[in-house]
Amino acid sequence: MGEWKKTSCVLCPQNCGLEVEIEDNRIVRVRGDKSNPRSQGYLCVKGASVPWHQHHADRLTHPLKKVDGKFVRIPWEQAISEISGKIAAIVKEHGPRAYVYMGGGGQGCHFEAGFGTTLMKGLGSRYHYSALAQELTGYFWVCGRMLGSQNRYVIPDEHHAEMILAIGWNGMESHQMPRAPLVLREFASNPEKRLAVIDPRKSETAKIANLHLALRPGTDALLVKAMIAILLKEKWEKRDYLERHCMGFETIEPRFANFDIAPALEVCEVGYDDVYALCRELATRRWCFHPDLGTLMNRHSTLVSYLHMLLAALCGRLCVAGGNVIPGTVMPIGSHSDERDPKTWRTVSTNFPAIMGTFPPNVLPEEILSGHAERPRAVVVSGSNPLRSYADTKAYEEAFGKLDLLVTMEIAMTETAALSHYVLPARSGYESWDSTFFAWTYPEVFFHMRPPVVKPEGERLECGQIYTRLAKGLGLVPEIPAYLKEAAGKDIFSFTLALLAFMRKNPKALKAMPFVLAETLGYAADSANRAALWGLMLAMPGASRRSAARAGFPAPPAWSILARPGRIVQALGASIRYGSAAPLMALHPNVAQSEKLYNHLLEHPGGMWIGKADLDANMKELRTPDGKIHLHIPELEAALKGIDAGSERAALTPDSQYPLVLNAGRHSRRVANTLMRDPAWLKGKRGCTVAIHPDDAAALGVVDGETVRVATQAGAVEVEAEVSEDVRKGQVLIPHGFGLVYRGKAHGVNVNTLTKNTHRDALAATPLHRYVPCRVERIQEKQP
Repeated sequence: MGEWKKTSCVLCPQNCGLEVEIEDNRIVRVRGDKSNPRSQGYLCVKGASVPWHQHHADRLTHPLKKVDGKFVRIPWEQAISEISGKIAAIVKEHGPRAYVYMGGGGQGCHFEAGFGTTLMKGLGSRYHYSALAQELTGYFWVCGRMLGSQNRYVIPDEHHAEMILAIGWNGMESHQMPRAPLVLREFASNPEKRLAVIDPRKSETAKIANLHLALRPGTDALLVKAMIAILLKEKWEKRDYLERHCMGFETIEPRFANFDIAPALEVCEVGYDDVYALCRELATRRWCFHPDLGTLMNRHSTLVSYLHMLLAALCGRLCVAGGNVIPGTVMPIGSHSDERDPKTWRTVSTNFPAIMGTFPPNVLPEEILSGHAERPRAVVVSGSNPLRSYADTKAYEEAFGKLDLLVTMEIAMTETAALSHYVLPARSGYESWDSTFFAWTYPEVFFHMRPPVVKPEGERLECGQIYTRLAKGLGLVPEIPAYLKEAAGKDIFSFTLALLAFMRKNPKALKAMPFVLAETLGYAADSANRAALWGLMLAMPGASRRSAARAGFPAPPAWSILARPGRIVQALGASIRYGSAAPLMALHPNVAQSEKLYNHLLEHPGGMWIGKADLDANMKELRTPDGKIHLHIPELEAALKGIDAGSERAALTPDSQYPLVLNAGRHSRRVANTLMRDPAWLKGKRGCTVAIHPDDAAALGVVDGETVRVATQAGAVEVEAEVSEDVRKGQVLIPHGFGLVYRGKAHGVNVNTLTKNTHRDALAATPLHRYVPCRVERIQEKQP
């Protein structure tokens, strides 16, 4: 029998709690952690399969350099020296815009983002490209305009709702909510609750729903505009709520007056009575909405997010319990980046701004290939696989091939790693201290600082440790005195005394704080991430401290601190020893609160509630100047006005060359992005197919299991056909996360060879993966 240890899943943003059995430094069995307060023992097939993620033949163990087209093993010292030297030379010659950081921690390991962005900023760059900008930035931008800050976005509060409106979201398969299948079944079966679904196809979630609107693919904006028009026509809007909490209703109301509802719904191919009934439910029930990539990666993406928010606001469902609420966080997953501020960077060729502090991966190939003097020339990728995860693989291959320097930090030899000049072996989420900052609970705030459960093999390092070494090589880490390093080997209070003295004498070192912590506290613990946790706790803002107090972690009163003579003597002694009064700040109650939280997190390897929002005061989380929800977004007025039955009917007329619509990125329990390299984890089940409706299959003469050719403007693939009545007629579906090369052999097809990076939202540049015109052909017909 092995030893059971607590951890969490890193294959999905829900990060469900797991217990893993360890034998001979391997994960041999997995079960759901029933003591995890968030997931409560829930386990899906992906969580049960984490051994396949951790242990496989393509794991990296040593630094590699490409020499004459082949990788050779090199020492860490050589790798760091050569890479830092090349970065320094590129930035010196071409300026800071030549450097790009592409990462952010993916599904389960977010601490590396703090180190990656600190290095980026230390070089003077702001070019952070991340997966957030592949999916969510249009939504974040809308929240920024309406709620006052892009990182004050809303999530559904299903705990206090009596109805969930699932829009383009198949939670039964893709989760995106803690214990999603269990929650959805409860809403659908409870006579006092309701589950409504808006989705073109008969998804697993739609099958159990109380109401399913099977709209025509790509008509989301038209449908929601019609729904809002119905609400206003019937005078079902919540006037009291709008007057108290919103601004701009009088401006947006005329945009829906005299809207021709019936023709719009005909274009959407949904029944008027069904839509009317749904609107009536929305006007009378306590509901929240849950959008997903079905709309976030579809036509009019940003506009649709705006319309969803308007719909919720008109029904009084924003920032109220049981509606869509601003959650508490340990740390926001991004920063507010208002493109109206001249300090906000834009891409030099495509002119897209940062949103939530990140740039859209869709534009990076164009930026690299632009020939612009300030084009990207050095890209460092960590915890990301652009050659399989982002649109237009061919464009990425061409662009990355033109770089002066491409470095990949990864746990496995991914397709991006294989194209790189240097490949650096990273520790996995099970070999390092790490966590995520996804905020998907309300009112409680959950945080899980996962300890390592297996020892790293070879010379693997945390990405944070690698970035720290690069920062040292680039001269971005200040000289650290011996006393600070010595204090790191003692208790956390002693270290804090020394750290405060050091920061008082070296205020500029604050910009390199993750590296300072990694070189001191992180060196003693062999974990840059664990060291960064202390910095995070120490720097908690007031709102987070109040949230922690509500969860049972208040800052102690000042008199109780002063009643601990041992600490007073220790602080006074440190002040004399370090020649600074700064250590006395360690006696502040906030430091004691931080220390308590830090210790509790380390003592709870299964995670814990670290904060609690004020259930009745969510409106106070708004960051607009007047504290109200702003309903009018001038930048979207023209787009909103242009949505009507006639314009959409014309825009949706099928192309004779590409008569079908491809959903490029079907969510399935057998899909795990590119985190599962070994196809054996699927245990022989059909993982990668093109799903097609029986009528479309019959018209083409295609039978289930036959290999067919799917073609778009971007390219073509040959893939197995799966004939299913669950697919909407006129639409086909291919999952993402396949086309991976494992042990020299590709399995499945890479759907991103069928998508163009220029097929994107006009404002946020998110790809329109859920609406890609295509055709399907029988391969036999193409043979001579």
